[in-house]
Amino acid sequence: MPAKPKRRLTCLLLALLLPIPGCSLRKMAVKTMADALSQGASTFGTDEDPQLVKEALPFGLKTLESLVVELPNHRPLLRSVSSGFTQYAAGFLQPELRLLETEDFEKARVERVRVRKLFLRARDYGLRALEVEYPGLRQALEKDPKQALARTVKADVPDLYWTAAAWGSAISLGKSEPGLLLEVPTVEALIRRALVLDDGWEAGAIHEFLIAFESRGEASGGSLERARTHFERAVELANGRRVGPYVSFAENVCIQKQNRKEFEQLLQKALEYDPNTHLETRLANVLSQRRAQQLLAMAGDLFLEEQK
Repeated sequence: MPAKPKRRLTCLLLALLLPIPGCSLRKMAVKTMADALSQGASTFGTDEDPQLVKEALPFGLKTLESLVVELPNHRPLLRSVSSGFTQYAAGFLQPELRLLETEDFEKARVERVRVRKLFLRARDYGLRALEVEYPGLRQALEKDPKQALARTVKADVPDLYWTAAAWGSAISLGKSEPGLLLEVPTVEALIRRALVLDDGWEAGAIHEFLIAFESRGEASGGSLERARTHFERAVELANGRRVGPYVSFAENVCIQKQNRKEFEQLLQKALEYDPNTHLETRLANVLSQRRAQQLLAMAGDLFLEEQK
């Protein structure tokens, strides 16, 4: 383990396990640890071993949750928990559902419910992070989402994004739940506000999310044309650092349009990318490439006609 993570782990154990005299002193130690864990991107993002990260994340997330109990209004900590649960569920658990459905439908149904609950947990932490600055926001969103978010500023974009991403993913996994479907306008208000405030955030992450969001169908307010526009903008902003937009567009749009040729072209492009080119996005790209391989293997079941 590198020296810096070792020091952080030592501090955490001291803060949580040792009988530090005095409540305020203990809280100070916990806050110091929370500040350290909430700063910047995790070293997980540069890892090349998805399985190692998948096995390590649950402990890390539960550790962060234990800190939230001590510091319920620590906004960076709440944001880290929200983003952590969202990325864990979206990057490691959700992609396995489609394959599982072909092997054991009942097991897949149970796992789908579990993954949806993780997304809802992430959503709740995201809303709590926003409510640190905007008390009563959750209730206001139920009345008028756009008006409720009108006061948010550029610094709020990470919380707007992670809340929308978690909420939207939960809805996509619970289409039979009418209550969740009624919340789509709130998700849209969150992500549109983030888009207005900083459309280039995280090298096009907002536009990448909107590829999938717009693919929900015209009857639900989506648009495959708008999805393509967001795809093109996501690729532009990524500037060769992320292959996620190619995989997302292939999975969410090409399959709907039954365009197998473009589907295969985009996934092959993603697979040709060297994830070691940009270490800060290595894990995300490795996961995207793994999804690309899964989709190509399932192509025969995803398209009605063979590619000519």
